Amino acid sequence: MSLPTSDVPRPEYPRPQMVRPDWLNLNGTWQFEIDGGDSGLERGLVESDLAGEITVPFAPESELSGVGNVDFMEAVWYRRTVTIPADWAGKKALLHFGAVDHDTTVWVNGTEVVRHRGGFSPFTADLDGVAAPGEEATIVVRARDPRHTPQARGKQATKFINSECNYTRTTGIWQTVWLEPVPHVHLRRPRITPDVATSSFTVVAPLSNNRPGFSVRVTVGDADGAIATATARADVDLAPSLRLEVPADRVHLWSAGDGHLYDVTVELLDADGAVVDAVDSYAGLRSVSIDGKRILINGKPVFQRLVLDQGYYPDGIMTAPTDDALVRDIELSLEAGFNGARLHQKVFEERFLYHADRLGYLVWGEFGDWGVGGGGPITDHQRVTASFTTQWLEILERDVSHPSIVGWCPLNETWQVLHDRITDLDDVMRGMFLATKLADPSRPVLDTSGYSHRVLETDVYDSHDYEQDPAKFRENQAGLADGTPFLNTHDGRTISQGYAGQPYFVSEYGGIWWNPEAAASVDGTDRAESWGYGQRVQDEEEFQVRFAGLTDVLLDDEDMFGYCYTQLTDVFQEQNGIYRFDRSTKLDVDRVRAVQQRAAAIELADGATADATV
Repeated sequence: MSLPTSDVPRPEYPRPQMVRPDWLNLNGTWQFEIDGGDSGLERGLVESDLAGEITVPFAPESELSGVGNVDFMEAVWYRRTVTIPADWAGKKALLHFGAVDHDTTVWVNGTEVVRHRGGFSPFTADLDGVAAPGEEATIVVRARDPRHTPQARGKQATKFINSECNYTRTTGIWQTVWLEPVPHVHLRRPRITPDVATSSFTVVAPLSNNRPGFSVRVTVGDADGAIATATARADVDLAPSLRLEVPADRVHLWSAGDGHLYDVTVELLDADGAVVDAVDSYAGLRSVSIDGKRILINGKPVFQRLVLDQGYYPDGIMTAPTDDALVRDIELSLEAGFNGARLHQKVFEERFLYHADRLGYLVWGEFGDWGVGGGGPITDHQRVTASFTTQWLEILERDVSHPSIVGWCPLNETWQVLHDRITDLDDVMRGMFLATKLADPSRPVLDTSGYSHRVLETDVYDSHDYEQDPAKFRENQAGLADGTPFLNTHDGRTISQGYAGQPYFVSEYGGIWWNPEAAASVDGTDRAESWGYGQRVQDEEEFQVRFAGLTDVLLDDEDMFGYCYTQLTDVFQEQNGIYRFDRSTKLDVDRVRAVQQRAAAIELADGATADATV
């Protein structure tokens, strides 16, 4: 069950790879109060009504929240009373939060039920013994987001005003809040790993507990019905593993542009064979592999024509106003000729990945940690903390089974320079790389995007190159063929350890400054109201010529496996998108698409035709 769609913003099911039929969406109107001095606990806000209201799941900085406060908020409080449905009797309720920024404590009926640190990853409170089916549950949330505390912020501004690559902040709840009933012994999130070589799926089904005689049954199907079923004991292993082979006549690979998905049902059975718990999921049969400098999808080179997608919205900030808005962003990217995206500097809500899965859209999963350093005073960026690794593991657990994800990138533009000693950043960078490889050995991992590559065994190497002159851009990138690719420097110093011949791409380029309506100085260098990389083009024709010249350099390089153009849309003052911030058209997208249509050199080397399918 869920509340009527007309009464609830963002009413869609928030966890599409683990669906149960009964649930209660808690988005909508909550009591709300800004706690400027973070003194609310002392002032008794756990027990009292709050001063105002807010529309969840939109952050208080956003227009859609009904609050629209863009100043710093040291802490914010939420309060809502709901009745847990009586027909959930015999089960316990789990209270889920998609994401809350940054340091969260939750009380239910006056009892603290969960504490979570980190603004990008989900967490859950078990209400067993606190609120039962048929009873009221008063939920109180305190989210602390102190200005000067080290944390992973992504692109959230640490100054009052937006500037350069720093955007309006997000504080508190910014993804769906919901309740779900589960039996006391229940399934946890299944992990589904495809194996194209054997046309099979391995499904690991973690359990909350074991019971004598229990078993797990997994069924894989497609539009024509069930195609494979497997059963395993659930009384001896806490995470039973099952392998299901897809018959040859039902094999349909997931690929770029073809988001074929298989239905997956996981059931927990008791000793008599009765279903105790069940979840519906899905999976794509696809592989990712490395052959020299090529990254292969299903054994074939697919040039990754990626676009940088930061996932900001004028009215919702980091929260999409509707589910359709998530779909539209992917459609806009595809219309412009891209076949995927770097999901940049925020952890996108899971429904975006669901739409990427079904639309055959390639994505790289990333964390929000732009410019993190290895120590010293707080700057406009952020410093590493233990929550970086813990959040990243929570994200990997959530997203590892999504077929659209073809690579991981835990860090972005780490600025740490080489020293004689290992720094905190070195430890965190290596730790996040190793954690990723341990959690998911099936995908390539890029230790950090741009700048200080410090993990010698990183699977992928890259650079960020915003040179605007195509001829100079070609010179910058010419060394890849000789094993000396373009590397970023900081303060004139090389900050990466040696390149070892890994697959290489320019994971940020372009960023061409073009917004015909924006104010700018006569020489095109005023970055206060509008900015992009380099000299602003004077008209759309100059944009199109520059875009083609830069992109041709990368398409022509037989050692380049892809690129990522900055960016899909304008974001506040950064106005270098293919589309405006409101997603309206600002240039001839057909011309942008035409540039990307031809096959890349790395594809032609494998016998591809001159026209690429993107």
